[in-house]
Amino acid sequence: QNLGTFSAQYIEGVKEQVENFGGTVTVFTSEGDLSKMASNLDAAVNQGVDGILIDHGTKESLNQGVENAVAKGIPVVAFDAGVEVEGVTSLEQGDEKMAQMTLEKLAEDSNGKANIVKIWVAGFAPMERRQVAYENFLGENPGIKEIATFGAATQNTALDTQSQMEAVLKQYPNKGEITAVWAAWDEFAKGAVRAIEQAGRTDIKVYSIDMSDEDLQMIQNENSPWVASAAVDPKDIGRIQVRYLYQKISGGNVEEKVVLEPVFVEASKLPKETVTTNELSDHIEGWGASDQGYTDELKGLEENR
Repeated sequence: QNLGTFSAQYIEGVKEQVENFGGTVTVFTSEGDLSKMASNLDAAVNQGVDGILIDHGTKESLNQGVENAVAKGIPVVAFDAGVEVEGVTSLEQGDEKMAQMTLEKLAEDSNGKANIVKIWVAGFAPMERRQVAYENFLGENPGIKEIATFGAATQNTALDTQSQMEAVLKQYPNKGEITAVWAAWDEFAKGAVRAIEQAGRTDIKVYSIDMSDEDLQMIQNENSPWVASAAVDPKDIGRIQVRYLYQKISGGNVEEKVVLEPVFVEASKLPKETVTTNELSDHIEGWGASDQGYTDELKGLEENR
């Protein structure tokens, strides 16, 4: 369902793990269109696949299709989809923790006094969880004030965010009027960073959630305003989701809610030369190394292929 480089890397992780288990994957892309996603789900159920993985979406658009899958005995593992159907395993990133990590860093860098721009969008389960942590944080840090907020998930999120951020920068043209931008999604951060760089506003820092190769490239640019992001390796998300699906396929008793542990990526910990998410583990502890969802049987399945 999702768009951008994060999604592409997530799908790589799914394919890698399924192939290691000796299976095959069919990817139905929905390009951000929920009704297309619902019909893709119906198509997968009608094809009688062994298991279904869902990436993002909403309860309203997916619950019915997921119920049909479960009724047919097809196991389902959903990631950040907000699906509420008994017997389905839902993966979520530690969204509140990711928000806390980045906001605490923002507070530390600004000595607890900051005017911030929030870029966020309602209506998605992970976003709603991030918002809870954000509101708690503002409540506990009276020196940090939100002076502007916007955000929309569109076909061109980064580009649309960039033009909205440009408008905000014109509203607050003086140094010190904006301390930082908190972006609840990396597509938002990309747009904000480009706007800040083009306006030559070296006084504004950007804190975000999620991480992809494209993000890393921008973070490593000289004097980049993008200083930190909390994330789960998108490839790891795909791998972990597949492991839980295989557990379900083989009749294992799998918990209904799985929370993925986030990792904090600071620009200051990265080397001078450009790294990708594949090499990030050399510099950031805990990156790309999750064993979540592995069982001895699954490890055996990998070894005996």
